[in-house]
Amino acid sequence: MRSLTPIQSTPARSSGSNPLTRMFWTAHGVVVNQVLLGLMLVGLSRVQVWGEAFPAFREASPGISVSHAVRDEPWSIHIVRVDRSQPGLGFFPSLAFHDRIGLNPLSDQLTLFPKSLGRPVAAINGDFYATENDPMPGDPRGLFIQRNLLMSAPIERDCLWFDPSGKPHIDTVRPRFTVRVGESAPQEFGLNEDFDGSRPVVLTPAASTAIQGDRPSGWILARDGSHPGPPLKAGQPLRAVVRGAVTNHSAPLEADCLILRAGTPLQDLLRPGARVVLETRTEPTLESAVSAIGGGPALVHLGTPTGKSAARSSERHPRSAFGWNERHCFLVVVDGRQAGLSVGMTLAELSEFLVKLGCQEAINFDGGGSTELILNGQVLNSPCYGRERATATSLLVVRLPETQPTVPSGKPSP
Repeated sequence: MRSLTPIQSTPARSSGSNPLTRMFWTAHGVVVNQVLLGLMLVGLSRVQVWGEAFPAFREASPGISVSHAVRDEPWSIHIVRVDRSQPGLGFFPSLAFHDRIGLNPLSDQLTLFPKSLGRPVAAINGDFYATENDPMPGDPRGLFIQRNLLMSAPIERDCLWFDPSGKPHIDTVRPRFTVRVGESAPQEFGLNEDFDGSRPVVLTPAASTAIQGDRPSGWILARDGSHPGPPLKAGQPLRAVVRGAVTNHSAPLEADCLILRAGTPLQDLLRPGARVVLETRTEPTLESAVSAIGGGPALVHLGTPTGKSAARSSERHPRSAFGWNERHCFLVVVDGRQAGLSVGMTLAELSEFLVKLGCQEAINFDGGGSTELILNGQVLNSPCYGRERATATSLLVVRLPETQPTVPSGKPSP
């Protein structure tokens, strides 16, 4: 909205002593003032309409406020705003079963969050994922790091990550993951995904729930005694030794073990005692990433829409996004596919809205039926299926215990 500049009344012109002249300029002044008053009223009505689009945020708890924006497309938009200077708040990416891959409604993901890490106060759905009909349901499509542990590899797509100071970043991250067995040549490997024989796959304890129904396959990797072994971290080489073949998946994988599935020629080299080296380099490096979650594309950079597109980006659908500026972080969802309530947005429309909201940076999350925003245990928006959908990942806003400094807070770095 354009700012309203105070307008003074039109000054009377010198009319001499002619009464007709004085009458003309008096009437002229009345007309002008009436026109100006009308324009001001129109301006004020625009303020009111804009105010309905961006109502004042209401404080929900210290550092957390909420707003519901309604526009005449129609659009119904729910926003949770997090004060980045508020101590004791952090962002925590969660898998469906906290640290296990699968599918679970967002409200259930909140109940599984360990009390020792804090209390979730808000949550938004996260990355795209493998659905119920895929070989490994709940496999995040892109990057996922939780408490420094790699749980899903990047896919050369924009993702969100937090450094040790809690500062958020958006980058297009490229994986450079390789595995060597003995003196073999390095081969690219996938992480916690379905093994189709095209390349080796490494499974961490995060995949334990997802593979319980699989037939036994692969080789168990354990510490080799000379270097740090599992768990897997970004940018840190891991040296392990083959303990033996997998015999069942009924019990969760031990915390200090991995599973390697591979075809030829690595399969011929895998036997008890064989040495294995895993490299988890990325471009750019993620060695300083405390946590990360995939999504994409980036919607706003330096306060300007990026113009990036993706599949169905020009169609109106329910949308989810995360953005921030120097003072606040924003969790934003736009309902859609519901005539009379909200038709959804294109990515371009969402980008423009995020800029007007004040975001300097922002990223798209999964949308459609997965679109959901929870505050203090209540679902704020109207999911288009009329119910919560089981999803794979989420980004939680957590009220941290005083003894838990490791979860990134989103506080601006000095």
